[in-house]
Amino acid sequence: MSKWLQDNMPKIVLAPSFVAVMVFVYGFIGWTAWVSLTRSRLMPRYELDSFIQYERLATSPRFETAMVNLFIFGTLFIVIAMVLGLLLAILLDQKIRTEGALRTIYLYPMALSMIVTGTAWKWILNPGLGLEAMVQGWGFESFEFDWLVDPDMAIYTIVIAAIWQSSGFVMALFLAGLRSVDEEIIKAAQVDGIPHWRVYTAIIIPSMAPIFLSAFIVLAHLAIKSFDLVIALTGGGPGYATDLPATYMYAMAFSRGDIGQAASSAMVMMLVVFAIVVPYLYSELRVKDD
Repeated sequence: MSKWLQDNMPKIVLAPSFVAVMVFVYGFIGWTAWVSLTRSRLMPRYELDSFIQYERLATSPRFETAMVNLFIFGTLFIVIAMVLGLLLAILLDQKIRTEGALRTIYLYPMALSMIVTGTAWKWILNPGLGLEAMVQGWGFESFEFDWLVDPDMAIYTIVIAAIWQSSGFVMALFLAGLRSVDEEIIKAAQVDGIPHWRVYTAIIIPSMAPIFLSAFIVLAHLAIKSFDLVIALTGGGPGYATDLPATYMYAMAFSRGDIGQAASSAMVMMLVVFAIVVPYLYSELRVKDD
């Protein structure tokens, strides 16, 4: 008996977690997929009715706005956060005297929740008491920065807040990558008279391709599931001008009483995540097999 316990103890220890994951993760994913194929409204119904919810989703102006916003937000957020993070990492890689203090300052926003970040930037961008009011108080009365209440510009306020929150994390990833490059390669390039900027662009940065891919996956995941930042900063408004798929799903499930639409939008979000993550996992596993 003791030998059997010794041989099977890892399985016994992992079994509760395995069952919990299967039920509460994959089980509810399956339930959501099933409900998305029904005419569920306030309460779930389990009679399948083809792709009616997805057809409604495809013709919904609000969901179209949410997907366009996701494209704008995701593209700007990922590109600017990666560029800014890389520049900050290169700056700190010069082994400047205040590196420790600057690294702490850049990483500090990551210690805050998205709710705190959204609330803080809501105050900063509020035309009545934030940046606009402060600059006008300095005597520049014609200065305007009312993006927060402008339906055409409000989505960019979310981009600003998200970049402020996440660029320090990207910097930490890239800084670790820069510090992992073999010093002998860099010294050899310098001996050959290669300019410092060319060492980065031709040797160091290309060798960091896996880190770029990891940063992209993390940022894309954050962009797709963004919810609390939007709720705290704009509430999805003005109107639904800053809706994202996550806020649309929440509104359908808890404000409109339309579980079928919420489930179908959740499945679309999951498919977007899969479209990004699955090729990454495939490439990683293929490299290991080789």
